[in-house]
Amino acid sequence: MALSFCGNDRGSNAYSVDKGVLDNGCFVDALNLVPHVFLLFITFPILFIGWGSQSSKVQIHHNTWLHFPGHSLRWILTFTLLFVHVCEIAEGIVSNTQMESNHLHLFMPALMGFIAATTSVVYYHNIETANFPKLLLALFIYWILAFITKMIKLWKFADASLGVQHLRFCITALLVVLYGLLMAVEINVIRVRKYVFFANPQKVKPAEDLQDLGVRFLQPFVNLLSKSTYWWMNPLIIGAHKRPIELKKIGKLPIAMRALTNYMRLKDSYEEQRQKTEDPDKSPSIWKSMYRAFGGSILLSSTLRYMADLLGFAGPLCISGIVEHLDSSTEIDRTNKTANMTFGVYFMSSTELLQNTSVLAVLLFLALVLQRTFLQASYYVTIETGINLRGALLAMIYNKILRLSTSNMSMGEMTLSQINNLVAIETNQLMWFLFLCPNLWAMPVQIIMGVILLYYLLGDSALIGAGVILLLAPVQYLIATKLADTQKSTLDYSTDRLKKTTEILKGIKLLKLYAWENIFCDRVEETRGKELTSLKTFALYTSMSIFMNAAIPIAAVLATFVTHAYIEEVRLSPAKAFASLALFHILVTPLFLLSTVVRFAVKALVSVQKLSEFLQSDELGDDSWRNTEMSMSLEVGKKYKHHGDTKTINRKGRYRMDNYEQPMRRQLRPTETEDVAVQVNDGFFTWGSNLSTLSDINIRIPTGQLTMIVGQVGCGKSSLLLAMLGEMQTISGKVYWSNLPGYEILFDGSISGHDNGLSHEELSKNRYSVAYAAQKSWLLNATVEENITFGSPFNKQRYKAVIDACSLQPDIDLLPFGDQTEIGERGINLSGGQRQRICVARALYQNTNIVFLDDPFSALDIHLSDHLMQEGILKFLQDDKRTVVLVTHKLQYLIHADWIIAMKDGSVLREGTLKDIQTHDVELYEHWKTLMNRQDQELEKETEMESQTTLERKTLRRAFYSREAKSQTDDEDEEEEVEEDDDDNMSTTTSRRSKIPWKMCCRYLSSGGFLMVFLMVLSKLAKHSVMVAIDYWLAAWTSSNPHNQSLADPFINATNYTKNDDTQIAEVTHHCLLLFQMLSLILYIIVILKWSSLGVLQHRSYVPVFIILCGAAIALCLITSLTVEFLGVAAATNLHHNLLNKIIHAPIRFFDVTPLGQILNRFSADTNIIDQHIPQTLESLTRSTLLCLSAIGVIAFVTPAFLIALVPLMVAFYFIQKYFRVASKDLQDLDDSTQLPLLCYFSETAEGLTTIRAFRHEARFKQRMLELTDTNNTAYLFLSAANRWLEVRTDYLGAVIVLTAAVAAIWTSSQSGLVGLGLTYALTVTNYLNWVVRNLSDLEVQMAAVKKVNSFLSTESENYEGSMDVSQVPKDWPQHGEIKIQDLCVRYDTMLKPVLKHINAYINPGQKVGICGRTGSGKSSLSLAFFNMVDVFEGKIVIDGIDICKLPLQTLRSRLSIILQDPVLFSGSIRLNLDPECTCTDDRLWEALEIAQLKNMVKALPGGLDAVVTEGGENFSVGQRQLFCLARAFVRKSSILIMDEATASIDMATENILQKVVMTAFADRTVVTIAHRVHTILTADLVIVMKRGSIMEYGKPEILMEQEDSLFASFVKADM
Repeated sequence: MALSFCGNDRGSNAYSVDKGVLDNGCFVDALNLVPHVFLLFITFPILFIGWGSQSSKVQIHHNTWLHFPGHSLRWILTFTLLFVHVCEIAEGIVSNTQMESNHLHLFMPALMGFIAATTSVVYYHNIETANFPKLLLALFIYWILAFITKMIKLWKFADASLGVQHLRFCITALLVVLYGLLMAVEINVIRVRKYVFFANPQKVKPAEDLQDLGVRFLQPFVNLLSKSTYWWMNPLIIGAHKRPIELKKIGKLPIAMRALTNYMRLKDSYEEQRQKTEDPDKSPSIWKSMYRAFGGSILLSSTLRYMADLLGFAGPLCISGIVEHLDSSTEIDRTNKTANMTFGVYFMSSTELLQNTSVLAVLLFLALVLQRTFLQASYYVTIETGINLRGALLAMIYNKILRLSTSNMSMGEMTLSQINNLVAIETNQLMWFLFLCPNLWAMPVQIIMGVILLYYLLGDSALIGAGVILLLAPVQYLIATKLADTQKSTLDYSTDRLKKTTEILKGIKLLKLYAWENIFCDRVEETRGKELTSLKTFALYTSMSIFMNAAIPIAAVLATFVTHAYIEEVRLSPAKAFASLALFHILVTPLFLLSTVVRFAVKALVSVQKLSEFLQSDELGDDSWRNTEMSMSLEVGKKYKHHGDTKTINRKGRYRMDNYEQPMRRQLRPTETEDVAVQVNDGFFTWGSNLSTLSDINIRIPTGQLTMIVGQVGCGKSSLLLAMLGEMQTISGKVYWSNLPGYEILFDGSISGHDNGLSHEELSKNRYSVAYAAQKSWLLNATVEENITFGSPFNKQRYKAVIDACSLQPDIDLLPFGDQTEIGERGINLSGGQRQRICVARALYQNTNIVFLDDPFSALDIHLSDHLMQEGILKFLQDDKRTVVLVTHKLQYLIHADWIIAMKDGSVLREGTLKDIQTHDVELYEHWKTLMNRQDQELEKETEMESQTTLERKTLRRAFYSREAKSQTDDEDEEEEVEEDDDDNMSTTTSRRSKIPWKMCCRYLSSGGFLMVFLMVLSKLAKHSVMVAIDYWLAAWTSSNPHNQSLADPFINATNYTKNDDTQIAEVTHHCLLLFQMLSLILYIIVILKWSSLGVLQHRSYVPVFIILCGAAIALCLITSLTVEFLGVAAATNLHHNLLNKIIHAPIRFFDVTPLGQILNRFSADTNIIDQHIPQTLESLTRSTLLCLSAIGVIAFVTPAFLIALVPLMVAFYFIQKYFRVASKDLQDLDDSTQLPLLCYFSETAEGLTTIRAFRHEARFKQRMLELTDTNNTAYLFLSAANRWLEVRTDYLGAVIVLTAAVAAIWTSSQSGLVGLGLTYALTVTNYLNWVVRNLSDLEVQMAAVKKVNSFLSTESENYEGSMDVSQVPKDWPQHGEIKIQDLCVRYDTMLKPVLKHINAYINPGQKVGICGRTGSGKSSLSLAFFNMVDVFEGKIVIDGIDICKLPLQTLRSRLSIILQDPVLFSGSIRLNLDPECTCTDDRLWEALEIAQLKNMVKALPGGLDAVVTEGGENFSVGQRQLFCLARAFVRKSSILIMDEATASIDMATENILQKVVMTAFADRTVVTIAHRVHTILTADLVIVMKRGSIMEYGKPEILMEQEDSLFASFVKADM
């Protein structure tokens, strides 16, 4: 047939215009072409010119994201227009098939319209990005022309009395409406922007955040197409391949998403409720506030969700249509045809179009694409809302923390852990609830719709299937709740295990020296055993949950189809069978998720309850401290006293959140005397109990002078400072704060000066803040410098002076990066004294008038205290004329005080200068004098060779020496280094970063045991083969033709079908088919025998096989889910067991080199991932991969042509997953690394509340918190956007697979049952493709944990064997305690230099030997050599005739005793600490305690020997702990005792006890003392003086003392 625009049918006069031009249908269609052609002619040149110029500016500036009015509406209308055009084309083509010759005018204008609509939107986008609205006129003219031509067409149709029953009429009407709307949108742009027809066009600036190039999260600003496909993420995700994504790369958040903005929204709605309620005690509802602030977004998300769910049902319906019409002939009755001719062309009804299989295939594709787009958009909106809500809640909580009353914190009403839980758990629960909440109302609708459709397809039997699903849903909920409980108990056990592991690692040196490591290792293993039992329960429930999820649809399908076979007489058609199969698949997801969502809803309710309680808890009295209105008036106070009720002013009635600016200052009234900085009158203060802690306080703090507060421990000195700062609750009285003379402090905090003589420097002092150094030092997680400057501007000279005054320079020099080293919680651990000096330095550095120092000398030794007093307080602060209040116990400093306040039992005993007290209260003065003398004596004693500080510095140096010598860096660091080196060599990095760690996967699986792996693989393959077999059997059953035996036989059918290209198919589905054919063969024989009497198989005869197959599938589901989970448990058991054993038996050097935190991470985070996360990811990954493979296999089996289309799809999929995995890993890391600082910041603030409030730095801290929250939210948002990016792409790929499968099936016109099978499987692919990638990238991240654990499994263990057998060692060795050291050389590691060089010494049995020398001279190394803890590479130590290097380590170490410098106690009982092996009698233990002079104390404890020792022995003082260590050494009746600087960290009294015991109880044993204070070894029998690893002097102390030039003599002199 010849092509012609109007067609050339016989006897038609298509080109005649006799009845009038417009009455010729073909002419009207031609007229419709005009606007489209016009648009293409005008826009193409403009676009090409535009694109030509645009290619030069690659990076579009942000202001190009400016939207014209009606931007989104225009995109939606254009997309609708495109869809209608597609329908018009389809209608035209299908109508054309009914004509004799081809009528191009039926579809040509529609095709041009489609091209024009596409061009219009491209053109619009380019104009918008160039912000040049004048060019929009072309579009405006186009819409008008198109509208007019379509109107003419519609009018002619109406004339010819065509109506809604004709599809073409409906389409034309729709187009008229759309063109009209687009015209309106265009007019609106003209109206708003006034770019034409108006004198002055409107100039528009982009939004504020777009002018800031730091904003990189463009989702709110891009156009609709980019929004829905996340196109703007491409550069980021593809760029991640070249170099990792860093924080800089993801930039800042748009203003609308920042925590501050959302906090304001939430706060406003919270406050609004507060003002509305009459009842002041009723707290505002957080739910309502959340709804008011974020309700809009949730509604939008729910709407999108509903649309997606409804579109989801298009899939099964389209399948049903395609399968049904594949068989029926597409020819339409000719008689019918002539009736529908108007204008000489055929007009069809809409149902006719939907009977065309090709049209249905395209519709199916479009429905899938739309459904997936809506679904992802819905997810994105909820996630963004959830993140916004979390930011707002965190800001709300933080604001509240800053105003919590101190008594709340100290009285334990609000503990740190509670606050941490609020921040880490409750806010996340609410965020997750928001993520999932649209499901709450979307799912029921989805379920109801699904059941209705099933009923429509299958009748009553559908209800039975739905009933099965509904009955099993509560079981799933039950399993879900059980899972949550088990997870809690597992968490408790793992916390306990971690505590024990931490203790072992902290005391590892002691455990090794006492040969107790195995005993303590068993303690951990015991706890781990309990944890594993819990984990097994967890695994069981998890596998049940997975099983239910997989088995429910099978059970439902079984029930439905079997019932249908017996209720209905007619055979089920393939169309209905496969549509209902697809519907069952759709129904399972909401039912499975519903239990999860309900659980989250319950958790969210609890979280809101906790939050509400927290937001209602007590705060500090109104923000009026540090001013005259500090307290309530006295009358109120008296009234309070009678009631005995002194609760903090509870501010439920007037809850008010500060803005983020510095709070307003109130006017200060000048007090009576201007030289008083602070004055308290008749003050009664309390910490929240009914008793007043401080009573009747009348004091004044003179301006610019040094005031000291003294008194016994616990008499209220610190409380007095806090009361002045307004941290305590005032029962009555007033606190006055004065201001500088001649200045008035006005409301806004500005200063009006009367006295202009004041220098600018004094003016700049912050008058409202008090520099306060608390008794318990508080550091920020920041560098040393930031901790000292604390937000003040850096002034080098001042900084240097402060550092010197606090003698911090030597400590700073030791730190790896000087004062730029991170310290604090997550930084390097400093000792108490170092922390305290930094806190004092902070107070000195701040430029404030008033400085409060709370016992700054408590953790310092005498030299430092003196230096700090002279340089820091007397010189630095007094020169500055600052008012200093100093709380101290060091009475020798009283002579420097200008004013003294003596306290006793919560009230002021005396106030005045030292002279006043000397004259008026002689008794007190004398008391002080005796105390001072005692302190002076201690002073003399303490000025020994190595002071406490030197010791602290020594430990610090050790910590770093080991870090520098670190030969193996942590594996993560190594990877990063590799990356940096390879930066120039791009390709290698890329390939390395996108590799999947297969080696680690193998390592993990082998830990699980080969049997389990084999079982898992086998059962998985069997399960999926059976699943395919079920559906194939269903296809055979429904396609069976009762009149034709051969069709009913699946084998003949399959073999006939596959004869032509056998090889190709066999390759694709080898295992599916083989297994299926074996199974089916057996089952088929049974069936044939059963019905041999019948000539043909009835359709019910398929039922038994169907039942058997379904039963097998359900059983296999159970087996697979169990094998995977228990494989995981086995792997976790083995990996942890091996890790613990390796680490416990590692040489001591390993612990010096490897930071404790790193080892602990392996036991905490990494073990947790291996225990709980990997098995689930593995299960999900194998399941989704096999599902996708079996689906592709089935489709290829049905339509081999599909394999050709598969190749490009696989290539696309490969690249998508490759890019995504790398980017996802980076974003995941960013999210993790930004979360920790945020959580730490909250606990940090809660700990340092008093300091922050005293300094008045709330605003700065709030600002920092907002920054941290935003950083974390940015990372999280990008991560979720990346997930959407992936899902949209894999979903579209899935849609293309469905389209190709459908088209291939239609063209090859296969058997309808098999086509149904293929399409049902194709639909599942869309769901599972993105899971494959997501699980792959999760597995990759989680395998890093296995890798880290594995890196520790390769550490060398100590050689425990020795060359002698235990039986050769005498039972009572060493009986005498004679030690010979011959030419001993020792090093810590084969790589390092020797620390002891050629040492020779002889020690007689029972001798007391002292070893001394400066730090680093090798004293401690010698003590370790006795226990073979270091590498002895030359020479030997012989004890009682046996070379210790030949002994098994366990034997050697269990026969010697040692007391270490740091006393180590373990949590448990006292008995466990003295004798963990449980070999001694109680009498022996009591005897040891008596010798150590602890017997009476232990007797007084509840439980005696079984009394509790807390973690690290914190419930005993340091001295008592050291005495316990002495008792421990005595319990082990060893003839050799080594004391390694055992007296270094204890007070004089304890030291004397130790000395006495050593002289008496250990009189007959050999004692080697490594001395730290030389005077402790003056009574020894032999002294060894060491220097740089060699012995310098050796002999009796008396002899060495007589030699003037001996080293020993010089040490003793220095010590005296």
